Amino acid sequence: MQLRSGDAEIYYEMRGSGPDLVLIHPFPAHHGIWSAVADMLATRFRVILPDVRGLGESTPGEGPATMEKHADDLLRLCNEVGIGKGIFAGNSIGGYMLFEFWRQHRERVERLVLVDTKASPDAEEARRNRLAAAEDVLQRGTEPFIDAQLPKLLGASTHRNRPDLVQEAKRMMMKASAAGMAAVQRGMAVRPDSVPTLATIDVPTLLICGEEDGLTTPAEMDGMSKSIRGSVFRRIDKAGHYSPFERPEEVCRAMREFLGR
Repeated sequence: MQLRSGDAEIYYEMRGSGPDLVLIHPFPAHHGIWSAVADMLATRFRVILPDVRGLGESTPGEGPATMEKHADDLLRLCNEVGIGKGIFAGNSIGGYMLFEFWRQHRERVERLVLVDTKASPDAEEARRNRLAAAEDVLQRGTEPFIDAQLPKLLGASTHRNRPDLVQEAKRMMMKASAAGMAAVQRGMAVRPDSVPTLATIDVPTLLICGEEDGLTTPAEMDGMSKSIRGSVFRRIDKAGHYSPFERPEEVCRAMREFLGR
């Protein structure tokens, strides 16, 4: 299914029935990162899986895909499918989006699940690197960038034991256009500092981090959990930055326990 949000077309899928649960995938993949978890949770929830603006089958629109645009897309999706108040889970950029969505539309949020993400903005060097990567994908295409990122995005255990998952992750990433990847990179480079937002979160919140995630480390996410009153932090063994894709049963178990409270 698709909907129009501003200057972009947003693709999404829905599974199951019950309380509304929106699962937002990481860069530069698409909604399929959450597919196995969604299938398991669809027995109890209506699961909505959007493709982030510029990734998967969603178009980028014009200019950088900023967090404000992503939050607008998410609100448009909620209105389209009839979510008055829902549960939202975001992996990596999905977390960045949810911080902005919380700032703008907290009345729509019942619970949060933050997965392998961070609240801090890019440091100056990281910002320059993102902007350079955006230009590079426009010049050379997406595959060199994807090949360079895969070792960082999936855990060492996945690379060692599940080459099939590595190839499947690459196939998902290759769905994005160069223009889409560049727009998303440029939007992430200018995302705001969400560290002050953590103390404002007053809904039940679960934080999940792959034990082998070197991009948003367990130590960093544990620190985030200490800034969100009453939140729960869970580590996922043998998983990296894409923990819902690498270890779906374990991530689902953590989410079921949290959502069943």
